Amino acid sequence: MTAQNDPALKNFQRLIDIGIALSAERDINRLMEKILLEAKDLTAADGGTLYIKTEEDALKFEIMRTDSLNIALGGTTGKDITFQPIRLFDPETGQPNQKNIASYCALTGESINIQDAYEAENFDFSGTKKFDEGTGYRSKSFLTVPLKNSQDEIIGVIQLLNATDPSGTVIEFSKQIQPLVEALASQAAVALDNQQLLESQRKLLESFIELIASAIDAKSPYTGGHCQRVPELTKMLAKAACDDKNGPFKDFDLTEEQWYELHIGAWLHDCGKVTTPEYVVDKAVKLETIYNRVHEVRMRFEVVKREAEIEYYKALLEGRGDPDELKAELDATLAKIDADWEFVAKANVGDEFMAPEDQDRIREIAQTQWTRTLDDRLGLSFEERKRKDRTPPVPVPAKEYLLADRDDHVVFRDALEPAAQPDNPFGFKLNIPEHKYNFGEIYNLCIARGTLTEEERFKINDHIVQTIIMLEQLPFPK
Repeated sequence: MTAQNDPALKNFQRLIDIGIALSAERDINRLMEKILLEAKDLTAADGGTLYIKTEEDALKFEIMRTDSLNIALGGTTGKDITFQPIRLFDPETGQPNQKNIASYCALTGESINIQDAYEAENFDFSGTKKFDEGTGYRSKSFLTVPLKNSQDEIIGVIQLLNATDPSGTVIEFSKQIQPLVEALASQAAVALDNQQLLESQRKLLESFIELIASAIDAKSPYTGGHCQRVPELTKMLAKAACDDKNGPFKDFDLTEEQWYELHIGAWLHDCGKVTTPEYVVDKAVKLETIYNRVHEVRMRFEVVKREAEIEYYKALLEGRGDPDELKAELDATLAKIDADWEFVAKANVGDEFMAPEDQDRIREIAQTQWTRTLDDRLGLSFEERKRKDRTPPVPVPAKEYLLADRDDHVVFRDALEPAAQPDNPFGFKLNIPEHKYNFGEIYNLCIARGTLTEEERFKINDHIVQTIIMLEQLPFPK
């Protein structure tokens, strides 16, 4: 016997086909719509509503259909359902709401088959009657079935309205059709639960990605908001390309999955910046590291000026020259120190191209010496002390240069980064500076353009490499 000749076998085959279709649907809105439409079609119902249980213990209207009134709300229609969710419990007393048929179904997990809503005594159909009065409709038969997931939890309710016979007459939902709707509801609940789980995981992934992007933006006041603006600009550009019907992008288009991939990629485009030191990203002047070292340099200029004044007064006391000539010599020395300081301070800003002759003047100024009388190896961090110990200590008092490129200014590269290996799996070909960082004062002040050294510029650009490495390691779902 074939399914065409046996109604029971035909319905069974129909359920199988519906189950396959539901399990194949990946869009949650289309899935919910398909669940309700298949249930309506299976029972020849004129209308129906799909409710989803919320975390606030309420039933939210998700999909509404009434064919004879041309009502189609929710789902893929783009039309919002304005009805308030049905509370499962009274907000004041906490008592279960067992007067509403949908909430009763969600609370008890029982299917309810009502032949005529106007004659039902156990449920409150006042809202239904008011709707009928306003539209001229006659709500009669109701079949309300719970959606239970694999953990036997109620995740929603299907409510079907006004079953019809082949002539279009409203009839009750038969006892034979009810088990089929319950079976469909069971399949639908599993499919819906799976999609809700996937949607939750998707939202968690997106939230985590946006959290990383916000953290990167928060690192720097100069780049704040960048990680959030790029996704919007990216989608605007992609949409403009998709909308182009006559130009060079007329054949370009993106599927729903590709739009999602673009969305994720745009949010993650700068994730490698978590490896970039904040002071490199924010380096506003040439001598800046964790702080602007120009203050340290300025104090040396102050010391040099004091030493010049002390030498002047010593010469006066010892009678080593004409007082007027000594005073004129002091004034000239102080004026030169002030001019040199202003030149160094201006060079530190790095807002103009630095010509070779200006770089030479920095080196000339650096030759000025001052006297250090304190041990420069006290109060250092572990890493600073390691760098200092590369050279033997100099006994005090010691002559120091006004500006210097000392050995301890250089931070050696511990090992070649994996991405810089000649046979790295990413195919990167990088020109890597010899050292990881170089904090030399002359070296930094002589930067020709901007404020970044070669090492710092490499570190800035390295965030792109790190982004690619990070994204390659993530097990993105298919």
